[in-house]
Amino acid sequence: MKFTALLASTALATLIALPGSATELRMLSSWPSNQSYTANVVTPLVEKIEELSGGGITIDVAGPEVVPAFEQLEPVQAGVFDLLFTHPAYHIGAASIGLAIEGMKADPALRRASGVIDTLDEYYNDLGLKVIAVAPAGSVAFNFILKDPIGDAPSLEGRKIRGTQTYNPVIEGVGGAPVILPMTDIYSSLQTGVIDGAGTTLTGIAEKKWYEVSNYLSRPKFGTVGLFVFMNLDSWESLSPEEQEIISKAAIEIENSSVEQFDGLAAKEEAFLIEQGMELTEMPAEDAERLETLFSDGAWATARSTGGALAEKMHEQAEKAGLLQ
Repeated sequence: MKFTALLASTALATLIALPGSATELRMLSSWPSNQSYTANVVTPLVEKIEELSGGGITIDVAGPEVVPAFEQLEPVQAGVFDLLFTHPAYHIGAASIGLAIEGMKADPALRRASGVIDTLDEYYNDLGLKVIAVAPAGSVAFNFILKDPIGDAPSLEGRKIRGTQTYNPVIEGVGGAPVILPMTDIYSSLQTGVIDGAGTTLTGIAEKKWYEVSNYLSRPKFGTVGLFVFMNLDSWESLSPEEQEIISKAAIEIENSSVEQFDGLAAKEEAFLIEQGMELTEMPAEDAERLETLFSDGAWATARSTGGALAEKMHEQAEKAGLLQ
């Protein structure tokens, strides 16, 4: 019903301007405006596009309070919204190929030069979407928060760890048992002992106050995150070449600055968490050396589940360019 109501407003959703007037676009974000991903990718992207266009292109951003994150792909495909800021895990059934990005090094310029982004775009075009940007959330992205320190290998043996499609290959690979539960339940589940830890990005732990119910951050860190900006293909093709160029230029600038930006945020967050009493706990070498392979193999396996021949093409492009982890 929510989607039907949104679809009814399609005529008002995208206002591609006549020459000399403003172009107004609407974006859905899988995270609220104050969340780190939105604040450090979407906000500067919107500002850069408005700056480069001299105010000729404006973008209104709505978050998951308007359309839940797991339901956002369809209204953008239908043109109810023009743009989508998201992660492929929210649309795993239709578009798991995007997770292949997380099996690569966080080098946005090399991803484009290698043809990887063009191949992704080819896949998403068939879904009615244009790949605008794929911004890495830092040079490395993940760790585990744990109630107890790591001992001998296997590092997580006997522990119940909140996981997702992203973390599960690593959790299982170092002896843990993945537990599926909503992110909103992580705090209470750690507090009550339902889980012994959780896979998590390097930023966001402080915001959710998980340091109050966990004591350790696992090391080494592992994996990468790819944050996607898509555009409805019809909306993209309705733009003038000059408008397309402005959006593409802004997207590349944000991609290229995102690694340093998120690495700085992660360093500040780690310092804060240690001030709050959390400690670093190291995995034994035999596990530490396998983390990137476990993570990357899992990302590529998921990508191949819907990506087929294009996922294989991406793997060949990434391997040739030296992008594989």
